[in-house]
Amino acid sequence: MSSMDTEVFEDSCQVGKRVSCDGERGTVQYVGSVPPTPGLWLGVEWDNPARGKHDGIHQGVRYFTCRHPHGGSFIRPKKASFGVDFLTALKKRYELEIQHITVSTKTVEMVGFEKVSEMQRIENITTIALRMCEVSNPGPENEIRKTTPGVISLDMCSNLLSCWDDVVAIIGQMECLRELQLSHNRLRMPSEPLSSSIAFHKLKVLSLSNCAITWPQLLECSPMWPQLEELYVSNNDITELQRPCNVLQSLTRLDLSENVLVEESLLAVADLSRLETLSLSKTGISVLRFDDTPLGSKTAMFPALKTLSLNHNRISEWSVINELEKLSSLEKLSCHSNPLLSREGNPQTALQLVIAKVGPLVCLNGGQILPEDRRGAELDYCKKFGSEWLESGGHRDPLQSHPSDAFTTQHPRFQSLIQKYGAPEEGELRKQEPFALKNQLISITFVCPDEIDRQPITKKLPDSMIVQKVKGLLFRLLKIGGAELKLSYSSSKMGDKEIEIHSDLKSLQFYSIEDGDKILVRWSR
Repeated sequence: MSSMDTEVFEDSCQVGKRVSCDGERGTVQYVGSVPPTPGLWLGVEWDNPARGKHDGIHQGVRYFTCRHPHGGSFIRPKKASFGVDFLTALKKRYELEIQHITVSTKTVEMVGFEKVSEMQRIENITTIALRMCEVSNPGPENEIRKTTPGVISLDMCSNLLSCWDDVVAIIGQMECLRELQLSHNRLRMPSEPLSSSIAFHKLKVLSLSNCAITWPQLLECSPMWPQLEELYVSNNDITELQRPCNVLQSLTRLDLSENVLVEESLLAVADLSRLETLSLSKTGISVLRFDDTPLGSKTAMFPALKTLSLNHNRISEWSVINELEKLSSLEKLSCHSNPLLSREGNPQTALQLVIAKVGPLVCLNGGQILPEDRRGAELDYCKKFGSEWLESGGHRDPLQSHPSDAFTTQHPRFQSLIQKYGAPEEGELRKQEPFALKNQLISITFVCPDEIDRQPITKKLPDSMIVQKVKGLLFRLLKIGGAELKLSYSSSKMGDKEIEIHSDLKSLQFYSIEDGDKILVRWSR
């Protein structure tokens, strides 16, 4: 072993230490010889498995283990960087130039180390970003407290920290810290979580995305964060959730996205009484049920939940949407990229059904639900399933209306909508037909009431066509390019009452425009 190798071995080479090499980070899992090659080797499990070559086996001998079959390799100690202490990284980062760093959702200007000396005392810095700066340890005792005592927000994502005890040693010197980002690190469990809570006593926001952490490990660490309100743990090794007993009770936001969850365990976090925002996107779930209460009533679970993200999952049944109506505080829902929404054939129709089925929603997939949007969706829902309701035992006379349990299970809000709007008339009922383009084409007559010399034009158009495209068609048909169009429609079913079409982004179906209706076209130049 060379003198350089010996020195590195004595000072740094320990199993569990974090290293970087050629821009990749990993954890030392083996230190020693690898015959027949002489000298000292480090067996490293890489955060990015693509950097590795094997799982710790070399020429039939296992030297260490990896989670990924090709996530490990051997490197010489002299090729590895074992990182620097916190203050060394701070000085190196800020003495170079003015940095523009994105911290949380805000862009802040980080002033260079020398600039700080001129413009303000370094002790007054409140936001520090040391992302990818190879921080591995706190450095000399109490030096951080003396240098940056007023830090409120700290970003140490993608560094070489190897254990929570080192994090505690750093954070314990920042008595004002409220926001901490530690994503893309690999941290061993703390030695004394409860006694470490003093270091995090003001912490409100914590990001631990992509840290290879499990839910039991997270719960083991949770006593350190008694006042935590926002927790981001996307893309980890979280699978089955367990109930957080006496921990995480102050959470208002929880991001579990990109973890393959056991969906039966989701209710383990349902008793978090302050939880307002929950992200379950890309978790593979297909079912969500609140069995503590029947359809048509409110669940005691997730009592404060206002915002729910279910994007990119396997939800394919409307029963899941029916269950969401049970949530007493739900206002915002995001559920795009699920099989359910493509099954209807027309995405706009599917979104209208979601609006109609979940009464309290004010925002869907990022778009605001206006009162007229809700009214249109609910009326169309009543027309769409009105015939089925009548056939199941529904009746226009409330005293004689007794829809079947099967219908009520599929449409738990339907009866309340009938009470709100009244039962649809016979001519308004829509026969349910399988999706096909010919079934979605409606005959529309365009009339120009202010241009008596123009003849009406009749066209067959898909009812999913948005108003903006209808206007584009009219520009070509009427040869009025550059004009500002104003559209309205009338139907014989409504006594030829004229109704304004005010949104270019809504479909003909949204306005309940049906086969045989007229669209009145006016314009100004």
